[in-house]
Amino acid sequence: MRGMVAPRELAEGPQPDLWAAATRAPEPTKTPKPHYLGHRDRLRDRAAATLDALPDYELLELHLFRAIPRGDVKPLAKALIARFGSLAAVLAASPAELKTVAGVGEAVARDLKLLHQTALRVGREAVGRRTVITSWSQLLAYVKLALAHEPREQFRVLFLDKKNQLIADEVMNHGTVDHAPVYPREVMRRALELSSSAVILVHNHPSGDPTPSGADIQMTREVVEAGRPLRIAVHDHLVVGRDGVASFRALGLF
Repeated sequence: MRGMVAPRELAEGPQPDLWAAATRAPEPTKTPKPHYLGHRDRLRDRAAATLDALPDYELLELHLFRAIPRGDVKPLAKALIARFGSLAAVLAASPAELKTVAGVGEAVARDLKLLHQTALRVGREAVGRRTVITSWSQLLAYVKLALAHEPREQFRVLFLDKKNQLIADEVMNHGTVDHAPVYPREVMRRALELSSSAVILVHNHPSGDPTPSGADIQMTREVVEAGRPLRIAVHDHLVVGRDGVASFRALGLF
């Protein structure tokens, strides 16, 4: 009708459904992605390009991927190295010691010991392929890997043939944190059984300092004397510690 004012709702068009708006479910909040998402792939890519440039904890991470197929293992790799002091010490630790670190279970401990045993066998193979004299640096690397982080003294003997090639590497005795019993006659009896012409004595100092003690020097002389009538030479006595390897021959001790 002329002169009438249209209702407001008609003038302004359709109004929104206020009840529907009030009862509509809120938009879901987006959860931020974990910072480590994609880290494994990135680390694998870096390893493929520059494996030798990776720090120790990242090498350890790559190995932990096997036993822990999902999740972020970087904190565990760093915790292991912090607990034991180095990558070599992590690998040398016993399964029981490894399990004291949160996150290390049976599978992780087994895999780490597998890696350590593999490294030992590769080192022993490198020593055994040539005469000990020409593979001296490999020998030092091998005994350090085997003994530098042992928590107790261990007395080993490397038995050599006439060409100074390795016949056997045997643990003769385990001891305490500062002593391992050595029986010169037992060393020579085993040398005769293996038809060995020479031996290299090896033991570790759990303190980390490879400096020979007075007892070490006396024991070495006794083994030398036991071998003399049998024509079995003692080429050297190596004392292994975290700080290095001491050679009796290099020190002029016999």
